Amino acid sequence: MNKLTLAAIGIALLLDAGAAYAAQLHAAVKDQRGKPVADAVVLAVPVDPKAAAHARSPADAVDQVDKQFLPYVKAVYVGSKVRFPNKDNIRHQVYSFSPPKQFELPLYAGSEAAPVLFDKPGVVVLGCNIHDWMVGYIYVSETPFFATTDAAGAATLEDLPPGEYLVRVWHPGMEQAEQSLVKRLTVGADDAAKVDWQLAVKPSLRVPRVSGAANPGYP
Repeated sequence: MNKLTLAAIGIALLLDAGAAYAAQLHAAVKDQRGKPVADAVVLAVPVDPKAAAHARSPADAVDQVDKQFLPYVKAVYVGSKVRFPNKDNIRHQVYSFSPPKQFELPLYAGSEAAPVLFDKPGVVVLGCNIHDWMVGYIYVSETPFFATTDAAGAATLEDLPPGEYLVRVWHPGMEQAEQSLVKRLTVGADDAAKVDWQLAVKPSLRVPRVSGAANPGYP
């Protein structure tokens, strides 16, 4: 057996060991009335930055369907490129004035708009110059370990290397400061750690649209 073969076996064993020890973090988010909060972003920042050293920024997308941004809240890793396909039969003009990323995509239909690079962490509020009610959010995370809660207020962060983490949560309607909600916890090699929050959430002004519903006065 030559040296190259031995090296390849060694690398494979290390990768398998890393996968075997990757942990999970189960999060639950509720509001002040005890009801589940959907569209909350849960983030785990490793105390040891080496834990995230090899993470990559994947390509992502925010769809436009029935004159809404889908998903309403999209979490991406810093450095990600996000596409904004338009699946409506009308044109949209997506923009943001948020400090982490200011951009504007001219009127377009289909998938012809170029992807947008989100290279600074923070919250980016999305709008459409044509349809004022269209609002969405992109949370640009400085850590690759994050997930967004579902309708049950639950989220699972996968493949966390064992170690200490600063875990926090963000939601567009929450009244608390994000940094005031940080929790420090240790995740073991074979753990399925749990964390929960109760947020003070302001009433949502977002009006869900029904597929095919008319909106008088707008295209």
